[in-house]
Amino acid sequence: MAWYYAVAERDHEIQNPTSPEKIRLLGERLRLEPESHVLDIACGKGGPAVILAREFGCTITGVERAPEFAADARERVAAAGLADRIEILERDAAELDLEPGRYDVALCLGASFVWGGLAGTLAALTPAARAGGHVVVGEPYWRRWPVPDGIADDGFVTLAATIDRFRAAGLTLDTLIASSEDDWDRYESLHWRALEDWLTANPGDPDAPEIRQRHETNRDDYLRWGRELLGWAIFAARKA
Repeated sequence: MAWYYAVAERDHEIQNPTSPEKIRLLGERLRLEPESHVLDIACGKGGPAVILAREFGCTITGVERAPEFAADARERVAAAGLADRIEILERDAAELDLEPGRYDVALCLGASFVWGGLAGTLAALTPAARAGGHVVVGEPYWRRWPVPDGIADDGFVTLAATIDRFRAAGLTLDTLIASSEDDWDRYESLHWRALEDWLTANPGDPDAPEIRQRHETNRDDYLRWGRELLGWAIFAARKA
């Protein structure tokens, strides 16, 4: 059975609506250096990990539960010559026993669902970061509130309310890197191209009708209201 995201994210270097330039900016803002140790939860195909390790020389422990993405990440790490800097664990992060205070940065980009939402993610990651270190989460937020009738809020809130969740976790936000429309358009349209390519190449696949329906629904939702209403940002907050 074809896994939807393995098909849809075939061409994504960064599997979130952000850019390599903004990942490098994140590393600068975090003051990463060769002695830094970063935990990267739901690291996907390893795009941000490779950028950060290559640019700043830091050590990264990536955790990814999808076998397809974990395999891609290991290949990417090896091709970049960074196997001594990046370790990929094929595990469900929600089942990990994270060592308290072990990491300079505890990072989770676009995967707060691992712990049931942002509050649960902050509760899980904050103990893993050292005192003075950072907890970093990439998270959607609503540009308009309340959201229009017929659109589920999916547990996301406004930008200000998102920042309040960091405060409630005892963290101090010191960096915000928001996605642009170009970031969103690149992220979404790479899905469309990969899915159309797959559907053209596999018209008789038993999963094709379901993948077609999901693809067209997601695309239409983005174009009708998602592009206007839904933001995304990387939030980096300092642990006292």
